[in-house]
Amino acid sequence: MTSPSYDTISFLSDYGRTDEFVGVVHSVVRQLAPGTVVIDVTHDVPAHDVRAGGLALARSAQYLAPGVVLAVVDPGVGSARRAVAIEVGDGESVFIGPDNGLLAPAVAMVGGATRAVELTNVAYQLGAPGPTFAGRDVFAPAAAHLCAGVALLDLGVEVDTAGLMPATIPITRVEEDVLYAEVLWTDRYGNLQLNVDPAEVEAHGDRIELRFGGKVRTGVRHHTYAEVPTGEIGLVVDSYGLISIAVDRASAAEELRLDTGDEVALVALPDDGPQPGRSTPVTLREKHR
Repeated sequence: MTSPSYDTISFLSDYGRTDEFVGVVHSVVRQLAPGTVVIDVTHDVPAHDVRAGGLALARSAQYLAPGVVLAVVDPGVGSARRAVAIEVGDGESVFIGPDNGLLAPAVAMVGGATRAVELTNVAYQLGAPGPTFAGRDVFAPAAAHLCAGVALLDLGVEVDTAGLMPATIPITRVEEDVLYAEVLWTDRYGNLQLNVDPAEVEAHGDRIELRFGGKVRTGVRHHTYAEVPTGEIGLVVDSYGLISIAVDRASAAEELRLDTGDEVALVALPDDGPQPGRSTPVTLREKHR
């Protein structure tokens, strides 16, 4: 059986850009697979935040070029957690990283795992003075060797895909007609992505009460961010198909004092009530004595 040929590595991590980590990983790949293109998806995942990294990878997965996906957010580096390579699409792509739930959301997003191996073959790893830089010594070499034509099963021992670490992504819940959601992601504009599918609030109408942190605000559904009037809280279906909270050319996160991981309750409101963000004219008359 001929091994798939890969020419692209999509690289995501929590390494940041202050230290040399990203550049070193690029250089390892360059030496082992000189013709490979490395695409930096992001290296600004919050340090050690496996869930944030997994969500970023899941948001990106369906748009990444076929090939190898190298993802490293690894607070358990050097511990007993496994290093794995997970094949998807019968070999169209391979996800490489720690088996700590980081890869699971993206793997599910693209149809699930077809095969997986634990990266145990030291012949395809770098010798290391210590066990704390698996991105350089284990994951990057595995990704590069796959691009150089090494077969997946040569990288280590095949493992049962059902035994891979699952993701820990929150789901909504309904209690007494209240939909309880969570802020999954705060983007750089301050828009707040909720774990809410539009279908879950379709029956709520265009106006939805938002309850969070002891506060109550009214959100109004709009098709685009640009449609949200000044002073109004907008609810927009974002580019990943989920409901996001937004305000006009400002940060909803700052205005509402909400952040990733916070809970937001959504309650249906009648459409004939006062419209948020709009003023009612008042006529002042002189009072006669």
